[in-house]
Amino acid sequence: MPTRITQFDDEMNARTILRVDGEMFIDDAKLVGRIAEEISRDKMVNVIVDLADLDLLDSDAASELLRLKSAGRIDVAGIDEFVQTAIDRAEGRSIHTT
Repeated sequence: MPTRITQFDDEMNARTILRVDGEMFIDDAKLVGRIAEEISRDKMVNVIVDLADLDLLDSDAASELLRLKSAGRIDVAGIDEFVQTAIDRAEGRSIHTT
């Protein structure tokens, strides 16, 4: 399934949401990062990457998203416990939830 990125501008809250659905691999995550960086720079808004409709996130893409988030370039939303665990494993850390 191809990756689809849909942009929603929320001018009232000075943010743009990039909703990603389909499958995300490393090249897709890098593309999302470039798009988010361009939007943030051009529009001076926060960018949120919404992964709620994602079917597959590979570990390299998870690592790239976490790197972008750590660098303050994006926020990530729509991550359920399964996806969060995949991201944690990709970064070599373990978070236990109760």
